[in-house]
Amino acid sequence: MTTPAILATGLRKAFRQADGTPVTAVDGVDLTVRPGEIVAFLGPNGAGKTTTVDLLLGLTRPDAGTVEVYGEEPAAAVRAGRVSAVMQSGGLLDDFTVRETVEVIASLHGRRDRVADVLERTGLGPLAGRRVQACSGGEQQRLKFALALVPDPDLVILDEPTTGMDVAARQAFWETMRADAAEGRTIVFATHYLAEADEFAQRTVLMAGGRIVEDGPTADVRAAFGGRSVTFRPPAHVVHRDGVDPAWLARVQQALEPLGATDVEVSSASLEAAFLALTAGTTGASR
Repeated sequence: MTTPAILATGLRKAFRQADGTPVTAVDGVDLTVRPGEIVAFLGPNGAGKTTTVDLLLGLTRPDAGTVEVYGEEPAAAVRAGRVSAVMQSGGLLDDFTVRETVEVIASLHGRRDRVADVLERTGLGPLAGRRVQACSGGEQQRLKFALALVPDPDLVILDEPTTGMDVAARQAFWETMRADAAEGRTIVFATHYLAEADEFAQRTVLMAGGRIVEDGPTADVRAAFGGRSVTFRPPAHVVHRDGVDPAWLARVQQALEPLGATDVEVSSASLEAAFLALTAGTTGASR
């Protein structure tokens, strides 16, 4: 049996607020991620996503429960170069060029042979001589992604990975992610772009109040909440300047085919609808 990329059982983590009040940020999380999966990690502010990511990266230790990354403790997997992370802010030196930044990190990993490859894979070749401070937000995000690829990790954890990217750069980024996943690399990403998660994630994990409230194939999560929608093109004789004849629309509720409707399409509710349904009323100080 293949060793899971992530295996977390009963994870719990609590903190104390400034006034001394205890807050449970992660409350009994069980999570298994298989190698090669692309998983969207979603939840409202305070859901516990950040703390869970910290636990997966070995940046903090759980109060209870266990977590393994490819069968190792997270910190050990990070040291071995099996796990990389792309965080939303910080981590770059303004006075370095793009190439110099990648070369420094590659030297630390003993992987200078990876410099040219990661610059090409992330589309940064033409920007290699540009200083970091002159790069746009989206370009800096691509540079962070390049740094994450330097050790050729088995698992990449991404926090808002396409923030600041234009549409073309975002599409190119996810094409790279799909290709990497097809080769066995595991991708776990947190995002506020629900449409992006809807389009690119094979699986969606929704957190609220420190717990996982839904976990399954993205299409199933969409379908389970919010119902389905039907779209179609009405016949020309009922379409007027101010819209479709209301009386005809009322009759559509009773029968579609006898009215001559064409191009009927049935689609699942959006991931946004599922997100709102599953996280409604959840608040808190979790991280």
